Amino acid sequence: MTRPGGRSARVRDAVHDAVIELLGAGEIDAAIPKIAERAGVNPTSIYRRWGSRDNLLLDAAVTRLRSTSPIPVTGSLRGDLTGWADGVESAMRDRHGQILLRALVATMAPEREPVEYLRARGDDLQRTLDAAASRGEAVPEVQEVLDHVLAPLYLRVLFRLPVEPGVGAQLVERLLRTL
Repeated sequence: MTRPGGRSARVRDAVHDAVIELLGAGEIDAAIPKIAERAGVNPTSIYRRWGSRDNLLLDAAVTRLRSTSPIPVTGSLRGDLTGWADGVESAMRDRHGQILLRALVATMAPEREPVEYLRARGDDLQRTLDAAASRGEAVPEVQEVLDHVLAPLYLRVLFRLPVEPGVGAQLVERLLRTL
């Protein structure tokens, strides 16, 4: 079992930071030995923990998004989704968030299901939707939230379009009107 702090967390943070720094410097194909050198860890530590560079990128992206855009608990689905969308929107305006998303998409292996890359966030969203349903609120499916809120924000970043403040809330409102 991994402790939330201590050496394991320091290694994870150092490796994630190294990946983001290298990607930010334009080294999208940086190999694990180079990432390890930048992080100040042994490459075997990276291979043992993540297994592959793609898994490392996925973990860095999901970890960053979970920390920068957690799903709040406001007592209403509208509040929860709007708070989450605001966080994602903010993360997508941040240079490091943009770098991670672009790198993740650029390096996705064609044989992997695209849903694998969204599963962790989908699980978080499902818990939020389940809580809203237990309160008696009408809820969309997770895939609808991904299609109507997350995908437009990600597409803006991928095509280098501006992510305007408030667009996340607009996307949530549009989704909720369809229920």
